[in-house]
Amino acid sequence: MGSVLMPPTDDMSDIDSDMDDEMDSDMDDEMDSDMDSEMEGAMAPSGPLCAAIPEDGEGSFAGMTDDPAGTAASNNPALSTLVTAVVEAGLVDTLNSDGPFTIFAPANPAFDAFSEEELNGLLADIDALTSVLTFHVVAGEQLSSTDLAELDSVTTVNGDDLTLAVDGDTLVVNGQANVGCADIQTANATVHVIDAVLMP
Repeated sequence: MGSVLMPPTDDMSDIDSDMDDEMDSDMDDEMDSDMDSEMEGAMAPSGPLCAAIPEDGEGSFAGMTDDPAGTAASNNPALSTLVTAVVEAGLVDTLNSDGPFTIFAPANPAFDAFSEEELNGLLADIDALTSVLTFHVVAGEQLSSTDLAELDSVTTVNGDDLTLAVDGDTLVVNGQANVGCADIQTANATVHVIDAVLMP
């Protein structure tokens, strides 16, 4: 009878082993999935202005991660007016340097607050333009939206401070601009797209 009982025992052992393997595999998959979602959640850009960023190509979120900030912005049609200003001010090489930087990048509609005459005047005044643009850059750190929400202010390359506040779910910079797409990663900077141009 012992020989009669052995096969079922082996079968049960095989079943238990298969169940263990399947449970281990499921748990591993679930843990991997949770870790992936946590990593994506921590790194993923968010906010209403993110819809203006291309879904693919060099100007997409994935495309910008390989390029320094100046190049990444130039590949992004949602930031074309800002890029024009950066080129006029001769700051492309600065933004493409080692960094790290935290950059508040006005989206194209942010410049609609200027008349055509005012914008052309600013673009023609290199000193004033440089002062405005460097008021949007923090050097030495890549600060996430979470980091910024815990701070009262940051000091810009311009030398002046920007105040920071949280209004509901929105990070407000200097009482002038809302962060509309946070935590875009480039090779040397963390970029936060804002809905207004910050004026020192």
